[in-house]
Amino acid sequence: MTKFFRYELLTWPEVDSLPRDTPLLIPFGEDYPTDRLASALGNPAQIGLLPALPFGWAGSGLKVPDSILAVLVSQLLNSLRDDGFTRVFSLTPPGLQLSLGAASITLPTRLTRLRPPIPPDSACGKVILIPIGHTEQHAYHLPLSTDTCIIDAISQGTAATVPELAASLPVMPYGVSTHRQAFAGTLNTGGRAFEDFWISVIEVLAARGFDRIYLISGHGGNCSFLTNVVKYAGERHPDVFSATTWLYLSGPEGSAALQKYRKSGLGGMGHAGELETSLMLHLHPEWVHMERAADEIDFVTTPSYYMDWVEGGALVANPPWEDDTTSGAYGAGSLATAENGRTWFGAAISEKVAHVAEIHEQFERRRARRSARLPVRYEILSADQHRENPEHGSQTPSPEMLVTD
Repeated sequence: MTKFFRYELLTWPEVDSLPRDTPLLIPFGEDYPTDRLASALGNPAQIGLLPALPFGWAGSGLKVPDSILAVLVSQLLNSLRDDGFTRVFSLTPPGLQLSLGAASITLPTRLTRLRPPIPPDSACGKVILIPIGHTEQHAYHLPLSTDTCIIDAISQGTAATVPELAASLPVMPYGVSTHRQAFAGTLNTGGRAFEDFWISVIEVLAARGFDRIYLISGHGGNCSFLTNVVKYAGERHPDVFSATTWLYLSGPEGSAALQKYRKSGLGGMGHAGELETSLMLHLHPEWVHMERAADEIDFVTTPSYYMDWVEGGALVANPPWEDDTTSGAYGAGSLATAENGRTWFGAAISEKVAHVAEIHEQFERRRARRSARLPVRYEILSADQHRENPEHGSQTPSPEMLVTD
């Protein structure tokens, strides 16, 4: 009898100890028949299911070009191969043509294949929250799904708090890790594939009439790439207000909430530290192994480069992760409490609610300003209608040359 396990609930040492011939699969959507899947793989002792891709293909409710999705999935499968796993596959419903060859298994799902549009058309005029997590190591005591779990809860909580102003997409459980090889278990879409995917998502949403978009990340490695995404989106879709920010609890009120209640000093909240552990103790205590928490705050710190929740200093760098940690943690997870997790979770939602209101204000004020301005064009008039600038000897348009439409 084949045992199925959830890859994202493991810690990195548990992934490290898996036999490298263990089949690992990335599903497109959920609810595939496990008996047929086990049979297709030769009924092995165990099969690991990674987090499902929530959308991106025809029938998922939000489709991007197949070529872009194929590159993203190939990068994820290569991450597993780089960790030494020899049997890695995508698990897809019938009809997809992603040219993944033997790395793809096709089975029908129990769910209706054609799903309603994501988000629903009724959400037009709202801020569309796009939560993006990741599947990566979080030291000895937190699961690989930590970033995904936290940002999904924040996004859904924000949408539930102001349903008339915001709607949330399903969380994407994969992002960018440039330190992937330091510890087992960490996936990586690659920066360019990540950017191309989310630019395509914004283009799909813009074509459907959604004009306020907020990409929110639970994983720091995504943030610089999301900055690029909103810059490209702003150029391609000037009538769409797309925004992002550094994680959560990074604004004035959020940072004040961290400082008021934290027990750790500078460096205690970098990664798998006091903050993330507290949030997980509040959201999913059953997934936290507090007895394994290892505090590591010996980050190589200088005045212009240091690590805490909001990475600080004037320098931007990416030294090897293992320079500063043996457990995978940057921080003091042992100081975490569920009570602080509840407080910080509420503060994170309040911060995002304020951002939603601000995005609406930005959009409305900018639309009003554009509407109030009459477009101006220049017409080339005859030479005797030009005036010569006596100081520079150059010709400048006369007032008569300005023509308003």
